[in-house]
Amino acid sequence: MQPGTDFKMAAVQANGLNFSFIEMGQGPLILALHGFPDLPRTFRCQMAFLAAAGYRVVAPFMRGYFPTDAPPDGPYESAALVQDVLALIDALSQKPVILLGHDWGAQAAYGAAIMAPHKISKLITMAVPPGLSGSFITNPNQQRRSWYMYFFQMPFAEKAVAWDDFAFLERLWQDWSPGWQYPAEEMAALKAAFQKPGVLQAALNYYRHSLNPANHRPGLSYIREHLGDPISVPALYIHGAQDGCIGVETTKGMETAFSKKVEKKILGGGHFVHQEKPEEVNRFIGAFLKE
Repeated sequence: MQPGTDFKMAAVQANGLNFSFIEMGQGPLILALHGFPDLPRTFRCQMAFLAAAGYRVVAPFMRGYFPTDAPPDGPYESAALVQDVLALIDALSQKPVILLGHDWGAQAAYGAAIMAPHKISKLITMAVPPGLSGSFITNPNQQRRSWYMYFFQMPFAEKAVAWDDFAFLERLWQDWSPGWQYPAEEMAALKAAFQKPGVLQAALNYYRHSLNPANHRPGLSYIREHLGDPISVPALYIHGAQDGCIGVETTKGMETAFSKKVEKKILGGGHFVHQEKPEEVNRFIGAFLKE
């Protein structure tokens, strides 16, 4: 049996939305947050490992990703994701939880740890370091890698991404994790999700709402203003040395974003390092959780 194929599916109300999620195991809660373009199944190998280690791992479909609600008017900016994470914690656990985040999920996890550190015991993030936005200004290589973020601002982006059975998504995975032969069934599941009404627009709106101040919600200003504050939760950060989406050089100096201990692990692999190198990633996570 493939890792993660024996998870359970459930749903919960949080932050005014109906969140669907997959889960495995029993014990202290680990909330696993996926990114773009991805699904909760991205953590299938970590979920099996952590469930066997005595944890309950819940991986929600993030806002906009079917079957979680996809409000057509948003919001989809980072601050809204932070609200979602904090509401999910309240709905799922009465004790502090461990956050595991990849890509957009990492961004949401940082914000949650900043806004409510008492709700989070440990933080595990991958592929997107804190303070990444500075690289969009100072790092020409990262500016080139991030072309898709600017492309998504265009009104024709939905058509381009959906063209030829979402071949765009395949090219992103290939470019971001060069040399990785991703499982065909994972790409099929991803395309099936993006074919659901509202998902593609919502996924692109993450970038449109976060990068364009005209799309910022006034009610989220307090969270936005604090997203650069120090992170006061013990943390583990993992990055693939061949990441074609977020260059490994962007992790230089990231330790200054944390006011408590942070461990940084760089290993072979690309943007989806947790899928490419699951045994190594799981070993780092297991050791960190035992500390």
